[in-house]
Amino acid sequence: MSQVETFRYDNRIVRDFAFASVIWGVVGMLVGLIIALQLVIPALNLGPYLSFGRLRPLHTNAVIFAFVGNAIFMGVYHSTQRLCKARMFSDVLGRIHFWGWQLIIVLAAISLPAGKTTTKEYAELEWPIDILITLVWVVFAINFFGTLWRRRERHMYVALWFYIATIMTVAVLHIFNSLEAPVTLMKSYSVYAGVQDALVQWWYGHNAVAFFLTTPYLGLMYYYLPKAANRPVFSYRLSIIHFWALIFIYIWAGPHHLLFTALPDWAQSLGVVFSLMLIAPSWGGMLNGLLTLRGAWDRVREEPVLKFLVVGLTAYGMATLEGPLLAIKSVNAISHYTDWTIAHVHVGALGWNGFMTFGILYWLIPVLYRTELYSKKWANIHFWIGLTGILIYVVPLYWAGVTQSLMWKQFTEEGVLAYPNFLSTVTNIIPFYAMRAVGGCLYLGSTIFMALNLWKTIQKGDFEAETEASAPALRDQPMPSAEYEAHAYKHRKLERLPLIFTILSTVAILIGGIVELVPLYLIKSNVPTIASVTPYSPLELEGRDLYIREGCVQCHSQMVRPFRSETARYGDYSKAGEFVFDHPFLWGSKRTGPDLAREGVIGRSHSWHYLHMANPRSTSPGSIMPDYPWLLSNKLRTKDTAKKITVMKQLGVPYPMYFEEIAVTRLYEQAEEIAAELRLQLPDQAEEIMADREIIALIAYLQRLGVDATKETPFEEEL
Repeated sequence: MSQVETFRYDNRIVRDFAFASVIWGVVGMLVGLIIALQLVIPALNLGPYLSFGRLRPLHTNAVIFAFVGNAIFMGVYHSTQRLCKARMFSDVLGRIHFWGWQLIIVLAAISLPAGKTTTKEYAELEWPIDILITLVWVVFAINFFGTLWRRRERHMYVALWFYIATIMTVAVLHIFNSLEAPVTLMKSYSVYAGVQDALVQWWYGHNAVAFFLTTPYLGLMYYYLPKAANRPVFSYRLSIIHFWALIFIYIWAGPHHLLFTALPDWAQSLGVVFSLMLIAPSWGGMLNGLLTLRGAWDRVREEPVLKFLVVGLTAYGMATLEGPLLAIKSVNAISHYTDWTIAHVHVGALGWNGFMTFGILYWLIPVLYRTELYSKKWANIHFWIGLTGILIYVVPLYWAGVTQSLMWKQFTEEGVLAYPNFLSTVTNIIPFYAMRAVGGCLYLGSTIFMALNLWKTIQKGDFEAETEASAPALRDQPMPSAEYEAHAYKHRKLERLPLIFTILSTVAILIGGIVELVPLYLIKSNVPTIASVTPYSPLELEGRDLYIREGCVQCHSQMVRPFRSETARYGDYSKAGEFVFDHPFLWGSKRTGPDLAREGVIGRSHSWHYLHMANPRSTSPGSIMPDYPWLLSNKLRTKDTAKKITVMKQLGVPYPMYFEEIAVTRLYEQAEEIAAELRLQLPDQAEEIMADREIIALIAYLQRLGVDATKETPFEEEL
């Protein structure tokens, strides 16, 4: 006879992650509103620490890892205990996880505005913080898998499958994308270069969306939607297909972020094919969720929790249909580098992640505090204001994106660009940016309104720190009967074996990564070299680091695609061999400003760049680019220049032997040449122009862009 064990679920860790999610959500959305307003009112760029280029990665990191991340941990810690019928493996590890994650967020909030960034999208944090992320994630993994090991429920419910895939895949993605060579405590260079770095980054970047913003939320959906609706999941079979197809296919789709770039065509084609295949499992999961509500649609009209969950699932379906469609080359040729992509991302972020989080919070907080939600009316108001905010946000950006692309590609009857001045395509969409800010303001306001509603709920409730439960130990539970085994799905047997399940799911996600990444490193012909391309000079390297520090890549791409409109506007299209010494790559993913891949061969004077950085509107009337006056006054730091050259040599950049010993001397020689030319071009400001200022290094880098690749040296493929 089995002996029933009594135990207690820990609700404190769930509560703490819930509070953190709400607080950081408001902060992240507020930063998002600020940068949206900066695109309309450039004067809101208040100095170096609050400029758009530095705040934009802070916004994405705050929303993804602070708001969404804490919400994930909230749901995982709450649901895992109940699905396993066991308290979390270690309360101490839970506390370390919680405070470690908050420390990471605080360090991000300090380092990113300070310009300490790797500039790799969604992975901007520097190497010491990357190590801390790894350690905290390991703590989380030990706590989760330890709970699976001591579970009292023989079968693992579908939500746990998605948690397993999330933990293992995020670990793999983070480790391989964060391989960096440290220069100083807060400066490093990616071990990958150019095309290779781009592929690894978007293998990570796309799958960070897949396995941090999607799979854990699908696990939460499979747990909380049936709970809120008081209905069983529509189809167990569909959940099996959904899980395995999704995690296997998703990992292949990253290259669709690099269509028409210098990435080899075979890798681009793989990304397109698997992106289109993603529609089936993604919509299978969405339909499984929505059909769970069969017979409960009357409650959807009454219950705000279900409203949020339904719209969240619908947004997931829209985003996962649109994403594959954007991976079709003919569509991508229109959408990429435009605000269409920004709209697409925010359908997922605001609708899927945001509304799912709000729905779970509205269900969970009253449960934890043993009371009813303070006001369903307030929750319904939140729903409608938030939904209106999403629509006002994304619809203008879709319009802006299509407008941008059409203007970029338009030719006159004479065969010349109809809008040769890139700035005209920017000023034309500023009203859409203003509408985006209004939508963001509504969404932020509705979130603050939710926080107030939850606070009122907490005040009238009584927090249950631990919930008592009972269940027989796993060893005392009878094995399924032979008759049950004969009729059960084979997958049911796998659900009893967490170790094998984890291994198989890890293998499923590794296959795509290996097939895509390994050939690019083993087959040299995949990255042909160009004989005229040489390493950056010390001054240019320092200028490139300033470009990275100021977040210029947030608004400027460095990739001329092989379209008539782009070669007519910018010059010859980009080749893989141009970027072999770029650690990291800087191809960019959005053009708020023009592409800079051929900036050095356009013929702009040093003085134009000098004045443009001091006040962009002095050279480009109507520009929404921030001013960078500090670059004119800040003294260039050359303390670490020799170290940077040394690290670059270790990464394979062919600087001459002992070059690091003369690097600073060479740097000042080139700086003096540029400063002397500037004094001649700007005689009224000659006394203010000094060779040891940051602006000189940035000008050197900008004037270098595209020069090597356009020299009349034949292309040579390395044998």
